[in-house]
Amino acid sequence: MKERIHIVWFKRDLRIHDHAPLHIAASRGKVLPLYVVELDYWQLPDASARHWHFIRQSLHELNTALSRLGQPLVKLQGDMLTALETLHERFEIAGLYSHQETGNLWTFARDQRVAQWCAAHGIDWQEYQQHGVFRRQRDRDGWAGKWEKLMAQERFTAPIRLAPLQTRIPQNGLPDNLGKVLEASESRHCQTGGRSEALLLLGSFMRERGHYYSREMSSPLTAAESCSRLSPHLAYGTIALREVTYKLHLVLEHAELEASWKRSLRAFDARLHWHCHFIQKLETEPRFETDNMLAVFDGLRENDFNPAYFAAWQTGTTGFPFIDACMRSLRQTGWINFRMRAMLMAFAAYQLWLHWQQPAWHLAQCFTDYEPGIHYPQIQMQSGTTGINAMRMYNPVKQSHDQDPHGIFIRRWLPELARVPAEYLHEPWLMPYSVQQHSGCVLGVDYPEQIVDHMAAVRQARAKFSELRRHNPVFREQAQALNAKHGSRKKQNKPRKPAKLSPIDHGQMNLF
Repeated sequence: MKERIHIVWFKRDLRIHDHAPLHIAASRGKVLPLYVVELDYWQLPDASARHWHFIRQSLHELNTALSRLGQPLVKLQGDMLTALETLHERFEIAGLYSHQETGNLWTFARDQRVAQWCAAHGIDWQEYQQHGVFRRQRDRDGWAGKWEKLMAQERFTAPIRLAPLQTRIPQNGLPDNLGKVLEASESRHCQTGGRSEALLLLGSFMRERGHYYSREMSSPLTAAESCSRLSPHLAYGTIALREVTYKLHLVLEHAELEASWKRSLRAFDARLHWHCHFIQKLETEPRFETDNMLAVFDGLRENDFNPAYFAAWQTGTTGFPFIDACMRSLRQTGWINFRMRAMLMAFAAYQLWLHWQQPAWHLAQCFTDYEPGIHYPQIQMQSGTTGINAMRMYNPVKQSHDQDPHGIFIRRWLPELARVPAEYLHEPWLMPYSVQQHSGCVLGVDYPEQIVDHMAAVRQARAKFSELRRHNPVFREQAQALNAKHGSRKKQNKPRKPAKLSPIDHGQMNLF
C-alpha cells in the first residue's frame, strides 16, 4: 500500500511561518514539502543567476527549518509535471497545497498544466492567498478594504511537528549556478537570502534605520541604508507581507516615536499597499508582460529600437554620469532605490526611445528583488504606455544635482571621472579639452560622449505622444477602460480622465 501524503509545493514562499498551505496540510496528515528546480524557467530572458543565488540561500534555511520539524524539504529537478508523476508512482497523493503565484506568463502556463494534471488524476489542488492580491478580481472596487481586512487576519502558525516520510525519494541537490550571469564579477555585493536575514532587516528598520525613510529614500546615497531592503525577501517569501504589516502597526500603535519617524513608517505602510496594487494589475491581466497596456501604443517604438543605445544603457556607458553610475551600481549590487529605477527606465523609454520589452528583461535580471507583478506594470508606467499616469520624463542632469550634489555616488561608481572637477561632473560634455586632459578623462577615450541630446530627445518623445493622444480617436476610450479596471480608487470620487501631458514631473512615488 502506498504511503498517503499531502504535498506542499513551495514556490515564492520560502518560509514555514504564516504559511497557510503548510499549516493546513500538516493538520490533515503526512506532509511532503516540495521544491522543484524548474530548469526551463532559468532559460527565460527575465531570469538571472542572482535570483537563483538568493533562492538557493533561502532554500537552505527553509530545509533546516523543516528538518527541525521532522521532515526535510524534498528537492527535485526538471519540470513540475514530471515531479508530480514521479511522486504519484510512489505515493497516494491526498492533495496538493500551494500559495497562489502571480508570476510571469511561463509560470502562469505551468500552473494551468498542473491544474489539468491534478484534475486528470483526481487530486485536489488547493491554492491560498499570499499577498493582498485577489484572484478573479475584475476591477478595483472594494479592493483596498479587502486588503486591510486580509492584513488584519490572524497569521498561520508553523506546524509543531511533521511526521517523517517512510518512502524513499531519489532527490537532486540544488545546483550551484542557474540563470544568466550579467558578468562573472557581478553579484558579489547582492543581498543575502534566507529568513534570518529578513528578520534582521525588519528589526533594524523598525528600530532605527526607518527613522529617516521618508527623507532619505530618494537619493542613492542614503536609500540603501534608510530603505527597508525587504523587497527580495517579500519577492521570494522568506517573510510574509502580513508579518511585516503586523510588526509595523505594532510599532506605530505602541511605540513612542517622534513625528518624523511616524511619518516615515506611515510612508512605508503606503508602499506595502502599492506592492499589492501593482501585482494585482498583472494578476488581472497577465498579458501586461508582453503587450502594451493600451493597444493604441502598439508600433509607437517597436520599429525604432536602437541596439547601440540599448547596449550603452545596459552597460552604463551613455555619457550621462548619473545614469551610468546608477546602472553600474545596480549591476554590482542587485538593488537601487525606486526613484533611480524609474529614472533608468524613463531614460530608456523617452531619451533613447527604446521599446520597453528588452529593457524590462535587463532590469529584471539585475534586480535581486525581481517581482513580475510589480515589474511589468511599473515598466509600462515609466514608459508612458498606460495612458492613465502622468508621464515622468526625468532630467538626468537635474536628478544628478538634486540627488548627488557633491558627486559622491558618481565618483564611487565611475572611477574614470574621479579627477573631473566638480563643476563638470554632472555634465562632462561641457568640460574644455584642456581640463579633460588634465583630469585624465578625455571624452570619447576614457569616458563616452553623451549619446543623445537629452533635452531635444525629450521634446521629440513628448511630441510623438502628444500627436498620438490628440489625434487617435480610440486613445481616450482605451485609457478610460484601463482606468476603470486598474485605477486606484483611493480619494477618487468620480472616474478620472486620462492624464494630460504634463511638464517634466519630478514628483515620484517610491516603493521600499
